Amino acid sequence: MASYYYLISSLPDLRTDGEMPMTYEEFLTCCQSTVSEKKYELLKNLTLSSDEGPLVKEWAKVYGMLTRELNYQRSVNLGKSYSQNFDKDGIISQVATAALAAKNPLEAEKILLDYEFELLDTLVGMHVFDDYVLFGYAIKLKLLERQNCFEHTKGQTEFKHLFDEVQQRVYSL
Repeated sequence: MASYYYLISSLPDLRTDGEMPMTYEEFLTCCQSTVSEKKYELLKNLTLSSDEGPLVKEWAKVYGMLTRELNYQRSVNLGKSYSQNFDKDGIISQVATAALAAKNPLEAEKILLDYEFELLDTLVGMHVFDDYVLFGYAIKLKLLERQNCFEHTKGQTEFKHLFDEVQQRVYSL
């Protein structure tokens, strides 16, 4: 495994609360001159559902479990059956339950993001300045990128617009 002392030590800390310190494109620019071509391509094509690369296979397994659990609980809550068999995990079930019970979608995303960061920290474990740390950082940045798609003000405005439309339809009946 390669060692990336300067690269990893120069990356800003990623936190679940607050702003993204850098974009994924800026991260790729930092990596381009340091990582091999193969690793750079893996990073460039990385998505949250990728399953190729250091740490990524392990991530894909637990992220898949979380996704299946969320889908299962949503189906049950809607009174529908869920035909896909999957391994249940008690902690993942609790996190999914808490997220689905959240008072709004933004709070649910925050619960999931906190748990996903914890998972990544556990998967990275004692690795330091290597591919596991680099790919863990990349996945966290992808998660933050997804979270940034949720804009509270914009969401409230859209909700109010939809609610007003529904009210108008009800009144016209």
